Amino acid sequence: MRTILITGPGGSGRTTVAAATALAAARAGTRTLLLGADRDDTLGAALGVRTGPEPVTVEPGLTVRRPDAAEGFRDGLAALQNRAASALDLLGAARLDAEELTPLPGAEELALLRAVRDAALAEAHELLVVDLPPAPRALALLALPEELRRYLRRLLPPERQAARALRPVLGRLAGVPMPAESLYEAAARWDLELAAAEAVLADRHTVVRLVAEPGPAGADALRTARLGLALRGVRTDLLVANRVLPEDAPADSWLAGPLAQQRKALDEWQGAYDVRTVAHLGRDPRGADDLAALDAPGVNPDVTPVEWPVSDRLADDGVLVWHIPLPGAIRDDLDLVRRGDELVVTAGPFRRIVPLPSA
Repeated sequence: MRTILITGPGGSGRTTVAAATALAAARAGTRTLLLGADRDDTLGAALGVRTGPEPVTVEPGLTVRRPDAAEGFRDGLAALQNRAASALDLLGAARLDAEELTPLPGAEELALLRAVRDAALAEAHELLVVDLPPAPRALALLALPEELRRYLRRLLPPERQAARALRPVLGRLAGVPMPAESLYEAAARWDLELAAAEAVLADRHTVVRLVAEPGPAGADALRTARLGLALRGVRTDLLVANRVLPEDAPADSWLAGPLAQQRKALDEWQGAYDVRTVAHLGRDPRGADDLAALDAPGVNPDVTPVEWPVSDRLADDGVLVWHIPLPGAIRDDLDLVRRGDELVVTAGPFRRIVPLPSA
């Protein structure tokens, strides 16, 4: 299954482009699932139908769903309380009832990741289109599985098997309750679930499609997003220049200024991205007919994989060189720190901890 993750600066029309992309694919004969992350039904507004946690068939071949973050959060926290019962009793903590639980920041991202993972495992569709949050939140979401797995490995490392075997003895010697077996089992299950989500994001058939309006603000946001995606090793296939104004507008109209900015931005983007344009309809697109009129680009089969190759220069000066492509990075904002067998890479506002290659 191919996966297209669509994001861009806030207000760039990424939800509309995501809906138009999914609709075009479905009408071309591809079984398509469209997932949304917004709490508000922005997808439904674009498609002209109400969407929610239950899958909705918009047209033959196109299914739309918005995961319910509140329900997943309540179920997950209730299960966590049950597994950590001994630790909570030791601390004298009061249990939270399901009725008083409200989603914390990040619950929407976790619900969307779970939905992406489930869709990939189900294999009921040929194409998955995901309307991600705006670029800054989308970058944090893409980093979430890898970071959470790293935290789990640090908190419950592989050596924990010995601790599990000694848990009854340690409990008697220390005189305090020890973590229950179910907590270790839960950690292992979380690791598997996160690994499944991480595998979808790292799959060679998964790409990020950027959406932006041509202009100075869009250019700055794209430069930052491109750097964050490169640090994560995520592939991008297209840049959709959205709401492009008509070139035949009268030179003496109020459109002359915006058109000049648009041309300048598009000229700059052509050298750095594979750019496709989507015309401005003169109104907010609503319904299938408007979305079809946008003529959104379909699946791009020619996607260059992101590689971090290690080149052997042993014959020249006895070193190995690890190439990490970071387009748009500024030298003064780069930092490298080695910690054991890991490398902490900082590029601008982004940081990633990656294991050094076996070479």
